[in-house]
Amino acid sequence: MSGNGSRPPRLDNLLKLDGYLWNYQNEICRRYGVFLDYSKKIEECGGWETFTTAYREYGVVVMKDNSVRCLEWAPGAEALSLVGDFNDWNTESHPYKRLEYGKWELIIPADKDGNCPIKHGSIIKVAVRKNNIFRFKLSPWAHYVTRPKEATVYHMPFYNPSESERYDFKHARPSKPESLRIYEAHVGISSWEGKVNTYKNFANDVIPRIKKQGYNTIQLMAIMEHVYYASFGYQVTSFFAASSRCGTPEDLKYLVDKAHEAGILILLDVVHSHASKNVDDGLNEWDEYGFDGFRFDGVTSMLYHSHGIADALDGGYDMYFGLNVDTDSLVYLMLANSFLHRRFPHIVTIAEEVSGMPALCRPVEEGGQGFDYRLAMAAPDLWIKFLKHFSDEDWDISNLVFTLENRRYAEKHIAYAESHDQALVGDKTIAFWLMDKEMYDFMSETTPLTPIIERGIALHKMIRLITYGLGGEAWLNFIGNEFGHPEWLDFPRVGNNESFHYCRRQWNLVDNELLRYKYLNNFDRAMNELEEKHLFLSRGPAYTSWKHQDDKVIAFERAGLLFIFNFHPHKSYSDYKIGIEVAGEYVLALNSDDSEFGGFNRLDKNQHYFTFPEGYANRRNHLCVYIPCRVAIVLEKISEKSAS
Repeated sequence: MSGNGSRPPRLDNLLKLDGYLWNYQNEICRRYGVFLDYSKKIEECGGWETFTTAYREYGVVVMKDNSVRCLEWAPGAEALSLVGDFNDWNTESHPYKRLEYGKWELIIPADKDGNCPIKHGSIIKVAVRKNNIFRFKLSPWAHYVTRPKEATVYHMPFYNPSESERYDFKHARPSKPESLRIYEAHVGISSWEGKVNTYKNFANDVIPRIKKQGYNTIQLMAIMEHVYYASFGYQVTSFFAASSRCGTPEDLKYLVDKAHEAGILILLDVVHSHASKNVDDGLNEWDEYGFDGFRFDGVTSMLYHSHGIADALDGGYDMYFGLNVDTDSLVYLMLANSFLHRRFPHIVTIAEEVSGMPALCRPVEEGGQGFDYRLAMAAPDLWIKFLKHFSDEDWDISNLVFTLENRRYAEKHIAYAESHDQALVGDKTIAFWLMDKEMYDFMSETTPLTPIIERGIALHKMIRLITYGLGGEAWLNFIGNEFGHPEWLDFPRVGNNESFHYCRRQWNLVDNELLRYKYLNNFDRAMNELEEKHLFLSRGPAYTSWKHQDDKVIAFERAGLLFIFNFHPHKSYSDYKIGIEVAGEYVLALNSDDSEFGGFNRLDKNQHYFTFPEGYANRRNHLCVYIPCRVAIVLEKISEKSAS
């Protein structure tokens, strides 16, 4: 649609935040006009509630009187029938009636005793006739589909559990936290055993770990049903069904409720742009499950007609407002965010977007797309580049700081050093890039601390802390990386003889007190505790006062904390001068060299640092610190007292 062009009511605010957008006001207004046009059509066709709850009308639905209503949209079909165990797969016994606009409807009355005419769990499918041939298909609105043990095409069990079998939520939804500390997880891989883990096991065994580590949000991957397990959930075949590999819909509700009991939000990974083309296998009322928000995968692919192919993205502002932008997709995102935030004020929406589309995380009323957060996707690539191609002495400190700070002003970004993308086969976790095969033989306390393991433990902590502190307004960790999970992820497939060896989380490594993984886990928890205390993620961006290439030292202030990093592989510095804005007495809030974190206790835990009134590095005051090589420290102010 072209749209007539309507000025967003708060556009002036957006233009103040980003002056480059002045030249593109007409296009912003045109897009907003398209948004208004679609919104008007939705209101004219029953309103938002009707538009966004089609899952209650379409598919196979049990009515209040226990009759079954079946409704599908199949404008090209010659005939539709409901078939299954209940009618011996007879295509003639339960035909649909053709309605207007390509709709087909079937009403099956309750039986003579008032019970539902189809038994819970019996297998059904929609038989679609075209060219005089019936093909059995899953309804695209199916709430629950399963894979038979000896087959590849999924079944559609009729899902109508009794009241006693339905899960009732027991715990209130947690309040939205000021700062998001996100634990990205995949239920299937979350067991240390070689198997697909279940929703219930995740709820009972993994959520307590996540809570203990200090995370307040879980982002669940691969929940939407997908036939190919090795796709990591990115080839969705049933958009309205929770994956049956891990349990029933009631089991998933139990998981969400257990997270809420722990005060943890649950976000659903929503996949639009990787839908499977498998026509034999086919959004559910995800609000029924109590999810607190959504992470939209592959937004770049949606935004551009080129699907974000690098050659088509030159990085200039013309790119964001040119003909390559898919207006329909962009406006769909505006509609989705506008509705979600009006209907569910607590909701959190996240965009995975790599091109840097302006205003993606600004309100729709400003002319933005309305997301709450976007992923800061440059940092993981930089870390892998450093680890693969440069010696420690050659790390570009200025480039590191620039990459972590380079994000759209007044748009909240989620910082992360690595995610599931870096863990997949063909790549390696940061821990494995750092320590590689020595992790097999020298992570035990009973073996010598080799130079490679010493370096790996030190840099793993520093990489995560500087990304956490400098890189965004939220933090994300992928399951297992908090303790330096080794190797990579490789799902069972023909190419690896259907092995689960690399498709699990080895909790035994971090639980074993004789192994050094515990140090990385302790440090991860300490980072989260520091953020919980000071909420620095939500207190505005950091101010970097120092980045010295030769010394490999970086210092920045955020939320009253002073972060200092010495990335030099062998130089330690005594009385190193660091500028700081606020005068006072400071102490160690976090020290990566603490023995609790696998360090060497080279700093006195009881040391007090007093500022001097002489300015330094464009800050009003300064202090002096001892900062050993490959160590990061965070200082917090405890009093107004200074050296003067």
